[in-house]
Amino acid sequence: MTTQETQPQTDIPALAFPTGFVWGAATSAYQIEGATGADGRGTSIWDTFVRQPGRVLNGDDADVAIDHYRRYRDDVAVMADLGLTAYRFSVSWPRIMPQGAGEVNQAGLDFYRRLVDELLANGIEPWLTLYHWDLPQALEDLGGWPARDTSKRFADFAACVHQALGDRVKNWSTVNEPWCAAFLGYSSGEHAPGRREPAASIRAAHHLNLAHGLAVQALRAQDADARICGSVNLYAISPASEDAADLDAARRIDGLQNRFFLDALLKGSYPQDVLEDLSAVAPIDFVQDGDMEIISTPFDTLMVNYYSRFTVSGKPGGAASAAAAPTGAGSPWPGNEHVSFVNGGRPVTSMGWEIDDLGLLEVLQRVATEYPSIPLVISENGAAFEDVVLDGAVDDQERLAYIEAHLRSCHAAIQAGIPLKGYFAWSLMDNFEWAWGYGKRFGLVYVDYETQRRTPKSSAFWYADTIRRGGLLGPAE
Repeated sequence: MTTQETQPQTDIPALAFPTGFVWGAATSAYQIEGATGADGRGTSIWDTFVRQPGRVLNGDDADVAIDHYRRYRDDVAVMADLGLTAYRFSVSWPRIMPQGAGEVNQAGLDFYRRLVDELLANGIEPWLTLYHWDLPQALEDLGGWPARDTSKRFADFAACVHQALGDRVKNWSTVNEPWCAAFLGYSSGEHAPGRREPAASIRAAHHLNLAHGLAVQALRAQDADARICGSVNLYAISPASEDAADLDAARRIDGLQNRFFLDALLKGSYPQDVLEDLSAVAPIDFVQDGDMEIISTPFDTLMVNYYSRFTVSGKPGGAASAAAAPTGAGSPWPGNEHVSFVNGGRPVTSMGWEIDDLGLLEVLQRVATEYPSIPLVISENGAAFEDVVLDGAVDDQERLAYIEAHLRSCHAAIQAGIPLKGYFAWSLMDNFEWAWGYGKRFGLVYVDYETQRRTPKSSAFWYADTIRRGGLLGPAE
């Protein structure tokens, strides 16, 4: 950043955020680290998945990604220049436990020790996510998330990481977006491990919830003061019309996307209507006595990932998915394959996702009114657009406008008394975007994948100014 671009702003924000509000950005291990064969790291399901022809756009892989494993100090310096007060990152399970259980790879833990120390030295609070989809392949070979034992292995992993980093890290997130890991990984096959087994995906969803609860208990047993977070990706959902079929479609998708996870974590039960929907796919015989009590073990903060609104129809003729894999996939909605996703007339990102900042406010209001009170954090929010480098700069006004509008919804939520404590932009830097490879860019910072040069975009400079002034300048014109 240039001196002019980083000069502190003196503007007094018209929309000030509370003192102590967390201003962050987020990434995940597999998307940024690279070094997939370095220093004793084991193989993950994504390492296997990207080797299968047709799984990832252009045959891209994350062997190098953006080389964060070797460039983390430079990347932390970028965070410091932006003025981030917090950084949300995930640890790689196979880097720490190459076989998913048993022997611990100290070189892997040492990397995260160095990263956390670098963050703390720059005044940036680490927010650690234990699982962001990179299951060790050895555990997948034993059945993966549809197998109950994987939940227990995850609790062991959580305890291992906390034992190594608990003296430095105070904020712990368990499972990131269990909906994606279960239904994109085991039903549609869009994500690793690429299985298209709807019945198995339902078991996976339950075991991911169970893994969360077991990890909360494991972390709490080691540190009663740890701040532990659950993480869900929520959508505002609208029926395409008031037709009965469309209303039922909205109920179904809301049930599987939102309520299945919120009710389990915060109420200790699954919605009965969702269980009835899913029972048409497979018997719900995998929920054992005591599971729901474990899943709903109290935790401290609910992390909400929000990107878009779903507009859905139960009538024939719609698109199969709002964001299908670029190489084709099955349905991630077991028992709801007849539901289609339609454009509600809003502008879209380059992912085809509808832009609806008021949907974020709607989601936050819903959680605050329908569930037991719990502090909230926006742990992912961002957009992919077609970025262009011109004269060494990236003027991404669409992304800037997207983030600003969603931050306005965050401010409105706080003004309404909703306990929203922080915001993490997704993502800090362009990176490997799962099945889309390097074809979609979400970053505040542009990455040239050939040279690994980092270039902060206009959205990054704007976000830095927003952080420094502690809020937004005023109402949108």
